[in-house]
Amino acid sequence: MYRLLGRGLGRGLLRAAGRRARGCYPRLLPGPEAEAASVPRARAPGLLPLLAVLAWFSKTAETEEEAAEQREAKDETEAQIIWLLKRAKLSIMKDEPEEAELLLHDALRLAFQSNNQKAITYTYDLMANLAFIRGQLENAEQLFKATMRHLLGEGMKQEDNAIIEISLKLASIYAAQNRQEFALAGYEFCISTLEDKIEREKELAEGVMSGEEKANTHLLLGMCLDACARYLLHSKQPSQAQVMYEKALQISEEIQGERHPQTVVLMSDLATALDAQGRFDEAHAYMQRASELAREVDHPELHMVLSNLAAVLMHRERYTQAKEIYQEALKQAELKKDEVSIQHIREELAGLARKSSPLA
Repeated sequence: MYRLLGRGLGRGLLRAAGRRARGCYPRLLPGPEAEAASVPRARAPGLLPLLAVLAWFSKTAETEEEAAEQREAKDETEAQIIWLLKRAKLSIMKDEPEEAELLLHDALRLAFQSNNQKAITYTYDLMANLAFIRGQLENAEQLFKATMRHLLGEGMKQEDNAIIEISLKLASIYAAQNRQEFALAGYEFCISTLEDKIEREKELAEGVMSGEEKANTHLLLGMCLDACARYLLHSKQPSQAQVMYEKALQISEEIQGERHPQTVVLMSDLATALDAQGRFDEAHAYMQRASELAREVDHPELHMVLSNLAAVLMHRERYTQAKEIYQEALKQAELKKDEVSIQHIREELAGLARKSSPLA
């Protein structure tokens, strides 16, 4: 009867990843410069030492010229890689996945040719996210694993937020593939690792770790809890999902505030978990507050929040109110041109008519 908000498989996760990379392309530094080769000193007297000196200067000049040419070539390659990555990200934003994929393959080829490890890692990450969005789950899994191998090979720790983000995406892939054991293990790794990390960093001074860094780690934990809760609710485990949603909601309220769009989403989804347990009064309280906030902030998914509120009202047998809310939700969905939601709400209205007609 209800629907979880933010329903796209990769959309929410890609945003949390988008927060890490948005607007700041990494400086892809070339490798160390080639050292100038030296010529052994001549041992014989006369012209030989002079010739040796002249040869040394000549060789040094040639080596420096070669090194300069190599640096220039690497700089040009780096600039071309960055240009390709920028175009690829723009193509993704414009919903042109085929074009983005071609650009990313070109960038990866140049990165390998120039042995630019940072470029390789960054490109793999973008390719993995693109495959994830397109629902190419097996391909995305392999690309995310390749990205993780490169990051760990560069010395990144398993508790780093970048590794956790990739692990979360892998867990979501396993969930979509109904690989329950792997999915739950992935979610547990993300949540427990972040909780331990937060506990260790709690007392660190501002000079050691900024408040923003700590907040980002908390928000990442909230994202992991949210993703795990969605999977548990989908797997008919609403009581376990409720616990996860409560923790995620608390994090979002404390860091982002009650009126933040993500807080509203979590409030609505917590209500669905309560509703699924038959705890309709508690569900209604959360859903009512979520709908009030969604109206106040002009939430982009207001129609879905209203639809969920109407479903809870139906379960409480308040059919007249439910019909009014569904009709409001339908108007909002039509304004958003959300065809999936329009169809869903119309089906709910038809079901409501059948329920309420004997009472008419």
